[in-house]
Amino acid sequence: MIASVHSLTTSCAGPARPNPSDPRLERIWGQRGLNDGRFQKPRAIAINDRDELFIVDMTGRVQVFDKFGTFLRLWKTPEIISGKPTGLGVDRSGDVMVADTHYYRVLFYKSTGEPVPQKTLGGTNGKGPGEFGFVTDAVQDRQGNYYVSEYGEFDRIQKFTSNGEFVCQFGRHGDAPLEFNRPQALFLDKQDNLWIADACNHRVQVVRCETDKPELIQMWGTEGRNPGKLYYPYGLWVEDDETVLISEYGGCRVQRLSQRGEPIDSWGEPGRGPSQLFQPWSLVKDSTKRVHVLDSNNHRVQTVKI
Repeated sequence: MIASVHSLTTSCAGPARPNPSDPRLERIWGQRGLNDGRFQKPRAIAINDRDELFIVDMTGRVQVFDKFGTFLRLWKTPEIISGKPTGLGVDRSGDVMVADTHYYRVLFYKSTGEPVPQKTLGGTNGKGPGEFGFVTDAVQDRQGNYYVSEYGEFDRIQKFTSNGEFVCQFGRHGDAPLEFNRPQALFLDKQDNLWIADACNHRVQVVRCETDKPELIQMWGTEGRNPGKLYYPYGLWVEDDETVLISEYGGCRVQRLSQRGEPIDSWGEPGRGPSQLFQPWSLVKDSTKRVHVLDSNNHRVQTVKI
């Protein structure tokens, strides 16, 4: 059974003081724990048009916060014995999409936590249309089509109509163009081009999906820790100024790059202190241009002006 939604007015752990040596860092919030407002290895973050932040952790809880880190409410996914969700998104109607990874499906919820079972995608393990391996993320384009990424045996992207009908699929396991090795995160830019964080290939692929035969626009990134190199990119966000923010699970940093992958700026380093990161999974940007970085194995979020 899905647990009922409940709310609190304040977080159990207040925001930490920023690092005075890093003027870009504005806030650190969250700490390890099982109480409301605390985290157990948070793995994905999403944001809606009201600047509400949705965060899922290893307990299967989806917790909701305002942009200052104040806890608002939570709900739980129905099952976690086989594994926990690794992706979150918000569709054009404002419903929250949960990549229920080890149950081979995408679950939908109202932003208040009520399930929307009629919108569920998948639920069967397999390689056929509408079947999934380990689901990692989901996004929706301006026409209402959904794109769902998965890894494991299949490493592919599937496209569905707004009604959940299968349209097409592309990709397979590998390192050639339009092949993937754990496509961990998806993002649709203003032209509805699909950006894919091809995590274990240490690169980004950008695909035009207007027809049933997706077209690769560009592909960039090579393994490394130097500026412009990528080391397990797990999260990405395409900016309005057409630059790209990437959080690196292995590199323990956030990079800003041009849309061609040229390095511009970097924030973060390995560690547990302020402005340090330990295996960050994801990031989002709010309406005030603050970036919320999911500092996963530090069980917290860091809010920064990058």
